[in-house]
Amino acid sequence: MTWILWVKALHIAFMVAWFAGIFYLPRLFVYHAMTNQPAVDEQFKVMERKLLYFVTPFAILTLVFGVVLIFAYGSAWFAASGWVHTKLLLVTILYGYHGYCFKLLADFKNNRNRRSHRFYRVFNEVPVLILFSVIILAVVKPY
Repeated sequence: MTWILWVKALHIAFMVAWFAGIFYLPRLFVYHAMTNQPAVDEQFKVMERKLLYFVTPFAILTLVFGVVLIFAYGSAWFAASGWVHTKLLLVTILYGYHGYCFKLLADFKNNRNRRSHRFYRVFNEVPVLILFSVIILAVVKPY
């Protein structure tokens, strides 16, 4: 079962890399929404696009290694582990969040952003709450 530990390690490593980007991107949106200088606006557009496209493969690899883990542990384990079902629901929400970031990126790119920096400050907290919840579920396994 040593290989399963490698899969788990890769799952966690790619998740950490993904979260680093998904924490920083909305922070860029906060500052982007606050600027009215064309040169700064263009710089934010480049930074946001590069960051989102850089972390998206990490999101995909997190999913791939997570699915491998579920299959490796088996259907009996999956059925008996209610905490995993809650974790998967939260992770699904996070992938929706990630996808919504592409929409926000397009809004900024096309100068259609209508949201304030306050919206993005609140938006920035969503992945933090999901991360804390997922970690608690994975470590404590409450049900």
